Amino acid sequence: MNERWRQARNILCVRLDYLGDVLMCTPALRALRESLPGSRITLLTSGSGAAAAPYIPEVDDVLAYAAPWMKNSAVHGAEADVAFIEDLRARRFDAAVIFTTYSQSTLPAAMLCHLAGIPLRLAHCRENPYQMLTDWVPETEPEQRVRHEVRRQLDLVATIGCRTTDERLSFRVPPEDRETARTLLAAGIDFDKPWVLMHPGATAASRRYPVRHWQAVLRQLADDAGWQVALTGGGSEAGLIEEIRAGHPHAYSLAGKLSLGQLGAAIALAPVLVSNNTGPAHLAAAVGTPVVDLYALTNPQHTPWQVASRVLYQDVSCRFCYKSVCPQGHHACLEQVPPEAVVRAALELAEGNRHGETDEAPLRLFEQAAGLTTREALLVPEAAPARTIGLVRVS
Repeated sequence: MNERWRQARNILCVRLDYLGDVLMCTPALRALRESLPGSRITLLTSGSGAAAAPYIPEVDDVLAYAAPWMKNSAVHGAEADVAFIEDLRARRFDAAVIFTTYSQSTLPAAMLCHLAGIPLRLAHCRENPYQMLTDWVPETEPEQRVRHEVRRQLDLVATIGCRTTDERLSFRVPPEDRETARTLLAAGIDFDKPWVLMHPGATAASRRYPVRHWQAVLRQLADDAGWQVALTGGGSEAGLIEEIRAGHPHAYSLAGKLSLGQLGAAIALAPVLVSNNTGPAHLAAAVGTPVVDLYALTNPQHTPWQVASRVLYQDVSCRFCYKSVCPQGHHACLEQVPPEAVVRAALELAEGNRHGETDEAPLRLFEQAAGLTTREALLVPEAAPARTIGLVRVS
């Protein structure tokens, strides 16, 4: 254990993104908690990320901040940022750990923590941060390697001696949320018969499976396989869900009816989740529910962690674009995933067990494209149908 960090008791952990990003940091938060007993952990995150904090036992407190350097942040004047820095200073943090993807700059958050007078500051950094970070790990991604997002953050805190043997994602479902979710589901689902949960929405348009494909998946599951289908989404996604379930009145919509805790409970109750690569896919990993992940090739590092899964995508030359809207306009990485493959994956997962390994096929695909590995390494996931199916690639 790093001796300077051993004394830290009031720790700020910064992850300014969304629900899934926060969940993928929870094993690293657990490593901090277990390695620094008696410490208090405050999560600094976005408004949407803050919604997860009550369900993460490793977090003691949460601060929501619309950071001006983050996408989709609310516009506010510099006075609000100055006031927030003063609030951080008043809280007298001993240390800050800044979690980012490799495509994000650490320096704005590092400057924030520096100005707040936080003595110890840890992060990855691509260039020498000089006084902005007291402890930093040179950024080697993606030039030398790529790691799953969870592994990246675990490796970061390991540099100061913080480790855990429990690397699962963390999301604790309160008993009252489980009971409410069960009651709401029971209004449209017979738990004694086969059923599946579908989450067709996503914040980014580039990560949304086409509506007509969702309709085909629903039709094949409900009409051909005889499965019951429940659909989840926020209130703003009610129209999307109604469009998908048109003509299938027995497909049950929970759009806008579930809190985050109740959504986690509904996913935990489900035999299998079919979802775009968005927050609920990571919720499924956290609660141990098998997931069919319709994986737009925007980022290779965010597959479901340590859970039985099928990661479905079509390889394209514009892979790993990191864009919220398809820059080519064809959306082929999801457009060309056949609904039949989605249905087959869901049925196979529902008949299997709820344990599995992290599917790293997108990481291997990235490594090959970047010249970081061999063709043989890339082919390993395709030869293991227990882990993934439907990886149909453009020839």
